[in-house]
Amino acid sequence: MLNGKTAVITGAGRGIGRAAALRLAEQGARVVLNFRSSITQVEELLQAIKNAGGKAIAVKADVSREEEARHLVSEAIKEYKTLDILVNNAGIARDNLLVRMSEEEFDNVLDVNLKGTFFCMKHAAAAMLRQRSGRIINIASVAGIAGNAGQANYAASKAGIIGLTKTAARELAGRGITVNAIAPGFIKTDMTDALPERIKEASIAAIPMGRYGSPEEVAAAVCFLASEDAGYITGQVLQVNGGLVM
Repeated sequence: MLNGKTAVITGAGRGIGRAAALRLAEQGARVVLNFRSSITQVEELLQAIKNAGGKAIAVKADVSREEEARHLVSEAIKEYKTLDILVNNAGIARDNLLVRMSEEEFDNVLDVNLKGTFFCMKHAAAAMLRQRSGRIINIASVAGIAGNAGQANYAASKAGIIGLTKTAARELAGRGITVNAIAPGFIKTDMTDALPERIKEASIAAIPMGRYGSPEEVAAAVCFLASEDAGYITGQVLQVNGGLVM
């Protein structure tokens, strides 16, 4: 159980972020729901958590901007006094073939996915170092391990997250802070729902388990890495992909 722990989840409004927030709250954590633009989905999530007896607040912040990432961390500590768990989930995709990809498409994805993760880790780690404890969980992707056609920017950002994870794990381990990544494969979210049917069929055919994963299955991995049971696990990349990449 995570009773008394404070967890910040970036990009908490939908998909994996929403599922992780719900699961962490169910385990007793006080959750800080980060969103960048529309608060509608986050308000619904906030109410769902409170209706179930949990504690939650919402904080607007564009994590690709360092000052806003700093604000997110400071608001969490201001409200709950500690920061025990950080889930770096916020991410975007701007797919295009390498030779057609614009600098803007490349930079936008790297700014949110990679720099956003870095900024949140940097400021959360400062608080965790003072506590001499903490859990940082970064949402990477199988694209960052195996690559994916049409996603040079996205794959680069997720591979970068894996490098950040391993480096931070080495730097922070001596202070009782673990840093791990989760690399989901095809997960049933708004993003995959929007794929053309032929792409869905082809992707499912490539998955040994023959189906997409659910956000809840990724959230279960998040909760495990946030728990005391994972206290001796750091610098690892846990793949949740139905066998897509082995």
